[in-house]
Amino acid sequence: MPLVLQQASEILCVKRLCQLIWVLLSDTMQEVTATSRHYVDRLFDPDPQKVLQGVIDMKNAVIGNNKQKANLIVLGAVPRLLYLLQQSSSSAELRAECAVVLGSLAMGTENNIKSLVDCHIIPALLQGLLCLDLVFIEACLRCLRTVFVSSVTPVQLLYTDHTVIPHLMSLLSRSQRTQEYVTQIFSHCCKTPEHQTVLFNHGAIQNIAPLLTSLSYKVRMQALKCFSVLAYENTQVSMTLVNVLVDGELLCQVLVQMMQRDKPIEMQLTAAKCLTYMCRAGAIGTDDNCIVLKTLPCLVRMCSKDRLLEERVEGAETLAYLIEPDVELQRIASVTDHLVAMLADYFKYPSSVSAITDIKRLDHDLKHAHELRQAAFKLYASLGSNDEDVRKKVSVNEGLPFF
Repeated sequence: MPLVLQQASEILCVKRLCQLIWVLLSDTMQEVTATSRHYVDRLFDPDPQKVLQGVIDMKNAVIGNNKQKANLIVLGAVPRLLYLLQQSSSSAELRAECAVVLGSLAMGTENNIKSLVDCHIIPALLQGLLCLDLVFIEACLRCLRTVFVSSVTPVQLLYTDHTVIPHLMSLLSRSQRTQEYVTQIFSHCCKTPEHQTVLFNHGAIQNIAPLLTSLSYKVRMQALKCFSVLAYENTQVSMTLVNVLVDGELLCQVLVQMMQRDKPIEMQLTAAKCLTYMCRAGAIGTDDNCIVLKTLPCLVRMCSKDRLLEERVEGAETLAYLIEPDVELQRIASVTDHLVAMLADYFKYPSSVSAITDIKRLDHDLKHAHELRQAAFKLYASLGSNDEDVRKKVSVNEGLPFF
């Protein structure tokens, strides 16, 4: 067969294949859309029991199915769910199930979150928190948590109504779930000094401190993260935290215990961040044992190559922030656990070993290699910012690409 005819035949085959795929996709899309329409239509059934069952079926249908979530949003499910959620005539079970479905929709894409926010989901859920039913309150809080942890949600929406923050504080005593969700909302929505002040003035420290001894690890961690963001570059909060008693112990001692090697890495790192921020705010001296003997060594441990990439980045950046203004801390850090040599590994990703043994880890390293290098540069800058001897130690370190 002549080459021209062969090429024409191949093009024709590709064209037919594309047409077939388009037909199949169109049929699938029509089927999915029809199914989604059926779920939405059931929300308008005059029988409340059928509406409830429809919401439950919708909940099961959207789990792990972003396409279904997007279709339901486009077909107008959200306004109807919010209407049912806000109606006093709706049963407690129906209202809770609506909140659960909305929370599931919020776990989809950023566009889903934007659509939910545009439908005024936040005011509706905040209003739902005034209900007495604990199951419904927890469902609303869980959905609010999911919405607010997204970077596309305007956190200022939490502060628009001055009655919201004190009411959220009051919900901390209701259950472990409310404690977890409320503190997580606070930690994600505390972005400015003004937010810190609002939370501080409404009793965040005294209300959250007891949660550090909770039996629930999730509650303890969210409380710890909340204190971390409250203390960041805030002298007033840090000075208050340093005098807080938690079950009879000073908070600093509790944080030191949380940095012990047998504790989860997430807890060690967050406790170290909290003490770092309190130190930088002037509440703890740079020569205090909890900084020199506990916090600094903990952060150096986070830089070791056996830690996850995100932990290494966060550890290096936090250590850089801790030692930046203090020459003595810079000297101590430079001779702790071969830190300078350890940082050279930050520039060796991805390695041939990771390529052979773990493809997923290789992909992970490729995507985040820039973050590693950036964190290493920050720490190198802090290490050598004030002392010539430390600068020489850094500059002669073997394997650095820029000296």
